[in-house]
Amino acid sequence: MTASRSVRQILATTDVHSALGACSSFLGHLHAARSDSLLVDCGDYFEGTGYYRLGKGALERDVLLGLYDVIVPGNHGWAHYFEPALHQRTVCANAVDGSTGTPLFRRLRIVEVAGRPTAVTGVIGLQAFGSIPVAQRPGQRAVDPVKALRELMLAHHHEVDSWVLLSHSGFEEDLGLAEACPFLDVIFAGHCHSDHTGPARIGSTLVLKGRELGVGYAVATYTPEHWVGRTALFSDTSGTTPYALPPELVSVRDRIAAFDAQLAEPLGRIAEPYRNEQLDRRALVQDLADRLRSGLGRDAVVLNETALRGTVLGEVLTNGDLLTIEPFANSLVEASIAPTHRHDTEALLAHLTERVGPLVTSPDPVPAGLTNVLTTDYLADSCLGGRTRNAGLSLGAAIRSTLTNGNDQ
Repeated sequence: MTASRSVRQILATTDVHSALGACSSFLGHLHAARSDSLLVDCGDYFEGTGYYRLGKGALERDVLLGLYDVIVPGNHGWAHYFEPALHQRTVCANAVDGSTGTPLFRRLRIVEVAGRPTAVTGVIGLQAFGSIPVAQRPGQRAVDPVKALRELMLAHHHEVDSWVLLSHSGFEEDLGLAEACPFLDVIFAGHCHSDHTGPARIGSTLVLKGRELGVGYAVATYTPEHWVGRTALFSDTSGTTPYALPPELVSVRDRIAAFDAQLAEPLGRIAEPYRNEQLDRRALVQDLADRLRSGLGRDAVVLNETALRGTVLGEVLTNGDLLTIEPFANSLVEASIAPTHRHDTEALLAHLTERVGPLVTSPDPVPAGLTNVLTTDYLADSCLGGRTRNAGLSLGAAIRSTLTNGNDQ
């Protein structure tokens, strides 16, 4: 924050996931709001579109540093929050060094909002932390958010008049946090991709969430009685003069325009039944799993539905379409099944579903007695017994072949 700003409210985004295509309204609106708002983000600013894959996070980093005051880390793009400049803006009370218990990030910031000293802290939910690729979090762990927040309150209660939490846990989890930590005045929620945005009140705690993917935001304002909140959509400035951007972000808009040309490159005519339709993600994953099983001659394929993202497809598959559908650069690998699960496939699938969400398998059900399955490197390294060998094929290449029936014209 600069000394010249007088902050009267807090504006929060969450789960932007590199959705920078509508940058004129999204970034410009945030820049305009900075005059009297503390700008915060609740995690997962990175990963999710071709802008991240092409820019490797540089665009998102510049936006966060150019516009935001306080951010909390998400499970996507976890490593970026340790970059020195971003690390200075990041708060998280419950991510610690696994050996020493030392916090990995600053635990809180104290800022003045509407004339009140206000603690702004953050947490990452245990499920969200567990979904970070294991290679990105060596020697790190997340402790119980409730315990961390209570300890923080006891250490700093005499310094502040209000408590605001940026949570990357999920809306339902945050309702529970509000019950367990009634000293919190406001919880800005993140991590959950749902239409449930609030505002909701649990006792005196306000819980709310902005719409994901750069579509909307949440605002909390202090009144003499209590904090009040609302959610709103970023205005559509297409066909009008866009909001002005600060000089340091003009280059971001120019780089986005350059990436747009690469994302528009055609990859092949889309096959029926995917053409001119909203993508049915589960149907595509099932089609993909069946093709991989038969085409590669594997006994079983296990994929998580959340490895893919939905979009609207036209006549031709573009590079941008493919990078939107598969934004995480997964590879296909053989993974070993732990001995305890080899003869209890129901327990295996329940374990995976708890970690990563809905699954698709081929065949269904998965036969007992298997020692290996074909899956993604993420599932292999994070949830199974590790990869035994690479399949020599990326998930994106398999999706492209499935959507175009292997045709490039």
